Amino acid sequence: MKLKLISVLALALCSASLQAQNAFMEGVKTHMDEFSVDARATFHEELRAGKYDSHFQGDYFNLHLLGHITDDISFRIRQRMNKRIDEKNPFSATDFLWIKWQINPRWGITAGKHPIMIGGYEIDSAPIDVYYYGAFSNNLYQYYAFGVSATWTPAPGQNISVQFCPSPISPVSQNAYSYNLYWNGHIGDKWRTTWSYNLVEDEYHRKMNWLVLGNKFTFGKLVVDIDLIDRAAFRQKNWLSDWSVIGKAILTLGKWNLCTKVGYERNGAENVDADGISCDLVLPAGNKYLYGGAGVEYFPLGDNRLRLHLAFFRDNHDDLHNLDIGITWRFNVYKR
Repeated sequence: MKLKLISVLALALCSASLQAQNAFMEGVKTHMDEFSVDARATFHEELRAGKYDSHFQGDYFNLHLLGHITDDISFRIRQRMNKRIDEKNPFSATDFLWIKWQINPRWGITAGKHPIMIGGYEIDSAPIDVYYYGAFSNNLYQYYAFGVSATWTPAPGQNISVQFCPSPISPVSQNAYSYNLYWNGHIGDKWRTTWSYNLVEDEYHRKMNWLVLGNKFTFGKLVVDIDLIDRAAFRQKNWLSDWSVIGKAILTLGKWNLCTKVGYERNGAENVDADGISCDLVLPAGNKYLYGGAGVEYFPLGDNRLRLHLAFFRDNHDDLHNLDIGITWRFNVYKR
């Protein structure tokens, strides 16, 4: 861990030094825009099947690098310093490692490791800002993967993307893929969207259809997210029998946020293939999952550089009650 951190810091310092030297050279446009750090630590308490446990834990420690190679070609790196690196997947601790070519104001191409374009605000949020997930988001093999995507911007704030990448529901080492159509935009001033259609392959090379409709509504100090997810195999008789509904609300009062999130996910027992294997490996056939909680956030500096939180959440699947008391901090080492 220490060697990894030293290596990344050395790389950043070398980059900054080269940038300073090259600033005197006419026509050189390569530069680093930002080098930042964020982290979250928690005191966690839980009650599982009547047994109590508590401990301190570090949740996240991330390094961020953003910059440009030319005016039209940008890059981004996000490295999780506290995540184990898998031998079969040496980039398992790397969320972002992508390069983007902005061909013109309307078209851009991204290649490298970036988020699999699945709609919904629960899964789209930065993990450091999420205190608990539902089954759909939590049971994916991966959400960040090497791939390629193209984005069309027909109007400001409206982005339509197509993406080809490894499947989020298959082990990284398999040749199973996901074909994604994604819209990130808005309808009017108060309704923002992150919608997708995803054709995904699982580890048995069966194909599933996902329709994910993420909606964010802003009403002054109140922000409400509603995610609607439908999952269906081609041979599934009822295409509306495997679904999720997730709702989240945040009310901002000065330096305080009052938060709540509830989700219900179900999959009909009949949704199995000829071998009796569930068509959906994320939420197996015959399961119902209800989860929810509430919390409070406090920003003593008035911005997101420092955040204190208290969050309670539970679910009906593991008979688990959780209470987290934690702190999140962010700071820029360098910003252009």
